[in-house]
Amino acid sequence: QVQLVESGGGLVQAGGSLTLSCAASARTVSTNAMGWFRQAPGKERELVATITRGGTTNYGDSVKGRFTISRDNAKNTVYLQMNSLKPEDTAVYYCAAGIRAGTMNYWGQGTQVTVSS
Repeated sequence: QVQLVESGGGLVQAGGSLTLSCAASARTVSTNAMGWFRQAPGKERELVATITRGGTTNYGDSVKGRFTISRDNAKNTVYLQMNSLKPEDTAVYYCAAGIRAGTMNYWGQGTQVTVSS
């Protein structure tokens, strides 16, 4: 069983930046891929970004060029640097982990990101 603990959410003005962190409780095959998803009120959950242990990344179209995902394998931690934030980025951001990017089996509790206009 892998536990994911997120931190770093909050309130920021449009155009600002935030960094989210997610620490996994263990280094196993179940954390080969880690990533971030988000869900806004009334909307479906969507991909933000994923990264493999080897560093291969994938981004959702709406965040390309503004967000950067990275990970520290020694710390079992994944980061999401969010720049040029927009009000439409407001959502609960969830950390996820899995054997591969397309199969996330573990989820964090979520952290709220609110971008004011």
